[in-house]
Amino acid sequence: MRISKLFIVFLLIFQVSGCATHANQDPLEGFNRAIYKFNDVADGAIIKPVSKGYKNIAPTFVVKGINNFFNNIRDVVTVINELLQGKIKYAANDTGRVIVNSTIGLLGFIDVHSINGGERRKEDFGQTLGYWGVGQGAYLVLPFIGPSTTRDAVGFVTDTLAFDPISYINNVRGRNQLRIIQFIDARTELLNASSIMDEASLDPYAFQRDAYLQYREALVQDKPSGDIDYSDSADADYNYEAYTEEFNETISTENSKTQKISQAE
Repeated sequence: MRISKLFIVFLLIFQVSGCATHANQDPLEGFNRAIYKFNDVADGAIIKPVSKGYKNIAPTFVVKGINNFFNNIRDVVTVINELLQGKIKYAANDTGRVIVNSTIGLLGFIDVHSINGGERRKEDFGQTLGYWGVGQGAYLVLPFIGPSTTRDAVGFVTDTLAFDPISYINNVRGRNQLRIIQFIDARTELLNASSIMDEASLDPYAFQRDAYLQYREALVQDKPSGDIDYSDSADADYNYEAYTEEFNETISTENSKTQKISQAE
């Protein structure tokens, strides 16, 4: 059943990917902007307030522990994709990470591996397809998920249905509850990042699109980028600084200073 679902998704998405060219990687811009607007409204009305409330109410060690737990599950997906890419050395290291964090780290709630200086890598099936020569395809904005491409959409569905251990939980209610908590956890990490993006450009959609495409290409080439990854969760050393209005005002002040300097020049 899972294989048939994946096959249907592959066909539908790669039919769209043929529309993209090197000169125009966003042939679906009208559709994408509509989904982007929908995501923005849903985020502002429901998702962001819930994430802020969760971050402000829950103790820091709880927020961090839950984040570590989901990162540990995400490491399983990384190991599988490293094996598919033939990166045996990395796969062995990350397998050790999962074993250590799942046992000594109490199912990953404590990131023992990182505490002891271990490095966390992230690989997904979109990167695996890119590693074996599949192009990015057309830029695609997914409802609730955000920026993607036709290749990465296939990767996301494959990782979620085939590689993610949560998908193999037979209890539907329990599985769905975990997905909701996972989604809130991921959005909580991006509270400050989304504020920076909104302040950084007159067109946040274009800013997000360009940053995402550059970031994903860098990941496929194994060349870490300084761009923000707006679809993935942060690393284990993520700084859980509480979101505040003062933070947002600071960003606005810095942008104003930059504009004044540019005008003076």
